[in-house]
Amino acid sequence: MFRSKRARLVVLIAVLAFCFVCLWPSICWYVRTPKEEQNLALGSLEKIKDYSTDKANADIDLIFAQARENPDSSLSVDYAWLEKVARKNYKLMGQSAPKTMSVVDVLEAFDDRRELLPIFEARYRDRILKNKEYYENAVKLGLDLSGGMNVIVKADLDSVLASQKTAETMISDDVLKAQAMEQAIENLTSRIDRFGLSNPVIRQQGEDRIYIELPGAAEADQINSIIMGRGILNFRLVDDQATNSFMQYYMSHQNNTFDAAGNLVDPSVIPEDCDLFGYYVKDDYGLDERAGWVVVKKEVVLDGQHIKSAEVGTENITNRPQVNFVLDSEGAQIFGDFTASHVNQSMAIVSDNKVKSRATINEPIPGGRVAISGFSLNEAQNLQKVLQTAWLTVPLSVESQQVIGASLGETAIHQGAMALSVGLLLILIFMLVWYKGAGINAVVAQVLNLYIMFSILSAFNLTITLSSIAGMVLTIGMAVDANVIIFERIKEEIALGRPRATAIANGFDNAFWAIMDSNITTFIAAIFMSQLGTGTIQGFAVSLAIGVVSSVFTALFVSRLIFDWNTQSMKKKTISISWRKN
Repeated sequence: MFRSKRARLVVLIAVLAFCFVCLWPSICWYVRTPKEEQNLALGSLEKIKDYSTDKANADIDLIFAQARENPDSSLSVDYAWLEKVARKNYKLMGQSAPKTMSVVDVLEAFDDRRELLPIFEARYRDRILKNKEYYENAVKLGLDLSGGMNVIVKADLDSVLASQKTAETMISDDVLKAQAMEQAIENLTSRIDRFGLSNPVIRQQGEDRIYIELPGAAEADQINSIIMGRGILNFRLVDDQATNSFMQYYMSHQNNTFDAAGNLVDPSVIPEDCDLFGYYVKDDYGLDERAGWVVVKKEVVLDGQHIKSAEVGTENITNRPQVNFVLDSEGAQIFGDFTASHVNQSMAIVSDNKVKSRATINEPIPGGRVAISGFSLNEAQNLQKVLQTAWLTVPLSVESQQVIGASLGETAIHQGAMALSVGLLLILIFMLVWYKGAGINAVVAQVLNLYIMFSILSAFNLTITLSSIAGMVLTIGMAVDANVIIFERIKEEIALGRPRATAIANGFDNAFWAIMDSNITTFIAAIFMSQLGTGTIQGFAVSLAIGVVSSVFTALFVSRLIFDWNTQSMKKKTISISWRKN
């Protein structure tokens, strides 16, 4: 297979091109993205949104100030892109845009500031989210290299199973455990990201444990408080009159209604028996976006633990989406009595101090089967997800945690890079000295070997740790071993008087199975270690397995191609492979 030099060259180019595509996110993140933009991309989605909004408002202020001071001036180079958007708007309005547009002409293409804000915000947001995407698809540095904290959290699934009897659910134990773990991971992800802890790695480990990696500096007490907290879902009565009064007050006092911590400056603007919560919907990026404010009674009408199941359906007449959920017997009685006494009033579903849904009670709802409508399919699916796991209160406890200092991470990076560089350099010097011109083949093969290894790590979003670097160093030695076997076989053929082409062909053929046998056994051992091992053992095994595959390819494929290229294209008759005469 691939006996033709041209066919092998095409395969090699295709492999290198594919590897470059896989490595591109890592190049963009570590080389092309400035440090300040990396810090922005590593922030929580809420912080990215706040930053984009602030920058957009600042830019719009500058443009409006320019329009007031010098109406006939043109937009600066930084905002030249806005002229294209303005010309498109003129076209949509059926008007001809001025040939040379002043800042006033540009602003007249938009109704008001509110139309400009999302356009400016999108430019900042899209750039940051693109960098965030590069990071997510790039090779990651483990905690032993980057510093941070790892935490193992244990979920008490026995308590969840015990609550099944209380909640009167008909779900099997296995499905119940899976739902509980899914909900616990989702809640932890939401809480950690909301607290601004950048890009956590959160994954299930075994049946009842959750592994969390938090890169960068993090306070142990803060992490524990986040993990131990629980999201609470409940139903409350909306005070419509107080809500309307507050909204009128808020529109007149937007700048001084809340303090820096988000608390009401004047608590008397809402009744003493009420709480004020934001009403949130999901935006295009899956973030909770506040769409308004709702004043609800402090008294909880119904706790989420009474919900047995929830699903998305459609209304019989209008065919619009609705969410149907079923309550247990106790919840059905409470809800029936409440709705009967509050017809034509509003009810809110509150989760984590956010109003997720607000609906009007049109009639009494006995029997425990409830339908809520009045929103889009996407909103219905989000609400269904909130409701269906509302009763799954999963107790969590921190089983272990380890803090890695940033200085230790920098030292580890330096030591690891030094070990890899020195090991590679010494091996390459030995190959050049001992095998002369043929050693160049080994050098090229080693460089491509590392290139392919890093590309595969990037393609699978794997993490580089000190143990991974150890696996790479070992792979370099194994890859050179394959070249040594090939070169020695070629030297034996030359000693028998074979011509260059025959010596090379026989040398590779005779070395093939010796190389394959040793690498296959190593690969099998690496696969078993990666599956059965954890932590550092797994990192070492994964990098070793990847290195075995790439080293076999470079030794048998790339090195052979270089030899054949020199034979057929460069017309060489002898081989520079040893110190004795060929």
